[in-house]
Amino acid sequence: MNHDLLYLIGLTMVPNIGDIHAKILLTHFGSAKAVFDARKRELSRVPGIGTVRAGCIRTFEGWERAEEELRFIEKYKITVLSQADPAYPQKLLHCPDAPVVIYYRGNADLNAAHIISVIGTRNHTDYGREMTHHILDTLEMEDLLVVSGLAYGIDSIAHRYSLRKNIPTVGVLAHGLDTLYPAANKEMAREMMTNGGLLTDFISGTNPDKQNFPRRNRLVAGICDAVVVIETDIRGGSMITAELGNAYNKDVFAVPGRVGDGRSAGCNYLIMSNKAALIRDGKDIIDMMNWSHPVLAKTVQKKLFPELSPVEASIVEMLQNQERVHIDQINALCAGTSSSTIAAGILKLELEGIIRSLPGKMYRLL
Repeated sequence: MNHDLLYLIGLTMVPNIGDIHAKILLTHFGSAKAVFDARKRELSRVPGIGTVRAGCIRTFEGWERAEEELRFIEKYKITVLSQADPAYPQKLLHCPDAPVVIYYRGNADLNAAHIISVIGTRNHTDYGREMTHHILDTLEMEDLLVVSGLAYGIDSIAHRYSLRKNIPTVGVLAHGLDTLYPAANKEMAREMMTNGGLLTDFISGTNPDKQNFPRRNRLVAGICDAVVVIETDIRGGSMITAELGNAYNKDVFAVPGRVGDGRSAGCNYLIMSNKAALIRDGKDIIDMMNWSHPVLAKTVQKKLFPELSPVEASIVEMLQNQERVHIDQINALCAGTSSSTIAAGILKLELEGIIRSLPGKMYRLL
């Protein structure tokens, strides 16, 4: 029996210990076993833990269930990835609530060079289906992975068409790997495990209850480079995922729809509020993500850097050290400089192709 894994699974099952607190504990003690071996007083002194959570750890009695889960994992040859594992989705590590352990069946590389999460309404229109196909048809990239939530509607269309085009596709589940919801997608899911996979942070026996889907959505938003919203109402899971994408500093794209069309209202709102960039096809994604000529772009940047003003150079230096920064961070960096000078510097950098504006008043280097 893998005792290290047993302790890690047990830690995820402790009441009042979520992913954020589990990560704090693992960082402090070094291993899950060390967490359970620690005294209550030691545990309670860890920032954010306190006496209640420390008590939950010390009185944990779910070892039989943890052992049962370990047997399930071994029987069905499920891949278990912790945050310390190199195969763990590295793009998830930037999310503060990334799961400390995930369960995976499949053969896709979860660290592919180009990962997009395609999401949308369950009650799609013909336009939504056509645009999903069109975007995947025009997104001609090597080492591409398409992620979605395996739900009815746009999710299923994205998975099915990816398989048709021989693009690896991963479905993120709101339940354990011992079942599949919706049942109508079972055959497609089996095919996905030969060119993609199924991923979850829920243990077996977990039902696809309503409250599990927002938790599932955080993985859909966190694992990718870009979230692509095809068609959605103003409310629903896709809007939650888009908001999470922005919170995680991911690029968010949306397909526009007709004014007054309820099933495009969410996309139109995201674009109008600058929470998503408008796209017409996959080529727009390639251009905005700078996936076509990344080496050339870096060469151009280095060539232009000597010509930058002090303000522009400061902005570029900040962006070299951080993947994305908010306008407020730039203003704080350039404290004492007029807002018009900062705005002019940002505009010049955009026009020169050195930085790009992102939804939510964020900026990043190209």
